[in-house]
Order: sequence, then structure tokens, then C-alpha cells
Amino acid sequence: MADDEKGKKASGRSKGGDARAKSLTPERRSEIAKKAAKAKADAKKLPKATHGSSDHPLRIGDIEIPCYVLEDGTRVISQRGIVLGLGMKYGSRAGGADRLTGFVQGKSISPFINNELLALIGNPIKFTHSGGGGVASGYPATLIADLCDAILAARTAGKLQKQQEHIAVQAEILVRGFARVGIIALVDEATGYQKDRAKDALAKILEAFVAKELQPYVRTFPSDYYEQLFRLRGLKYPPENANYRPQYFGTLTNDIVYKRLAPSLLAELKNQNSKDEKKGKLFQRLTPDTGHPKLREHLASAVTVMKLSKDYPDFIEKLNIIHPRFGDTLALDLDDSDV
Repeated sequence: MADDEKGKKASGRSKGGDARAKSLTPERRSEIAKKAAKAKADAKKLPKATHGSSDHPLRIGDIEIPCYVLEDGTRVISQRGIVLGLGMKYGSRAGGADRLTGFVQGKSISPFINNELLALIGNPIKFTHSGGGGVASGYPATLIADLCDAILAARTAGKLQKQQEHIAVQAEILVRGFARVGIIALVDEATGYQKDRAKDALAKILEAFVAKELQPYVRTFPSDYYEQLFRLRGLKYPPENANYRPQYFGTLTNDIVYKRLAPSLLAELKNQNSKDEKKGKLFQRLTPDTGHPKLREHLASAVTVMKLSKDYPDFIEKLNIIHPRFGDTLALDLDDSDV
């Protein structure tokens, strides 16, 4: 009986691992153990990040760029953050270094990339997270500005391919944002105000500066919304991939937000989206003077209801009372004396 219970608890992966281990020769096991020991020893030699965490990335609208400071003072930003920050795809087949190297070696961009920048991209900095974390890869923080300059130079020269134009738009937005925040940071340092400003003050200033240019990318749905949605659905938060959202969250959001914001709003937004060659998120089609303020107000209320709910059915029951769907008839429990 005990063996049966133990077998039930073992996952398919662990069973497969046990079977694989048993099939290995003593020599192969020894080789694997030596490689693991070497990897552990090599990791100890890597520089350590004394500041920074993937849970607290640099946020520019919907762009999240994990950043760190190493023990020697080097400011580092993550590989993945640069790739996604420039609007490129970060696929499982092509890692960050390979993706960037392939991009800068392309015929459109390569004439504008100097050897130093190419060498930095091809040899990312390996480091360990503070607190005994795993090995991570990144680049000097200034690399993203240099790369943006090269992309914009290629665009000015008319060398970019059509499918690369969105990368140049993203690069321009980042460069303008960094420049504006940079001068503010310098003034704060010179005046001593940096000691008194809030931790996220510069990030908020950056978002405010780029909001007009970055309208399609500015974060509209607060992180609390997704954190609570994960909790109510019984999912782990934060997910391993910071940008992961279950596909069905879109359906849930349609019900939580758009069906309750205004009559026939969801159908109209979908109709407009279907006509546009470049598909976008539904909230991007709301008017800035009326639609967006109402959306933010609704989200703030919905998140409050989420926090007061024990699970998803409980949340929907409460939401139906406070923000019923347009077209729904709210059912009320009435005493006999009320009839």
C-alpha cells in the first residue's frame, strides 16, 4: 500500500528521471556529476549582483527590463529585457544573444554597428543573483542606448526593412525617454534631491514623458489586476515568465471589464479592431478623454472587489452586484413582505 501511494505521488517527470538515471552507465553518471560540479564551481567565480531583482524590473509602459548592479558597480540589464524592449520576439529556439547577434549582423543594421558593440552583444555578462540565485545573462546598461542609436542611423539612411520599422519606432521612444530622465537624474544628484525622491519617481517621470508617443504601450491594466486574477483562478504568481498570461484571461477580461463598462462596447471595439490591418489591444481604441478615464475607474473598483473575494465565483457574484453586465437583469432575493 505504501508503495502504491508513493507511486501515485511521483510525477511523470520524476519517474522518467529515475528511469533515465538507472539506464546510465557508471562512467556516464560520473561524467554528469563532474559537469555539475564544474558548473557550480564556475558559478562561484562569476560576479554577483548586489542590487536588483527580476521581481522589480525597470518599467517603461508595458515594457519590463530586469536590471541589476554588480559588486564592481557595473549596471546590467537583462538579455531578454533588451530583446523585448526593442519589440523583437524572444523565442525558445533563439536565445537572447543569438537573437541580437543575428539582428545586428543583418545587412540592414551591420554597417551601423561598430566592432565594440558587436563584441558586447556576442559576449553577454554572466552573473549570479544576490541571495544565491541562479546564473543570469545581461549587458552593460549603456548598450541599449548604443544599439538604439545604430538602429535609428540605419532608419535615417533608409536601410531598414519594412518588418524592422517597428523596432526603430521603439528605439526612438526609448532614446527620448532615457534622455529626458537622464537630465532629471543629473539635476536631482546635483541638488541632493535624489535622497528625498520616491524610489519609483524616475520611472513614473519616464512614463509620463513618453505617454503620448507610447500610447499603445502604456500600462493600462495595473499589475494588481493580474496578481488578483492569478490568485482567484488558483494560479501561481508571479509566473516564471513575467509576461505570461493564460490565453483565457482575455475572455475573462472581456466579461470583467468591457461587458460592464458601457452598452455594446465590447462588440463595437471588436468590430473596429477587425477593420484595422494592424490589430491592437481593445483598450487602445478607447477615447483618451472619456474611454480611458472610465476604464481606469472601473479597473480600480474591480481590483478592490477582487481583493475582497475568496475565489473567482465569489468575485463574479460581488461584481455582478456592483457592476452588472449591460443588458443583464439583476436577480434580487426578496422577503415575502417586500413582494
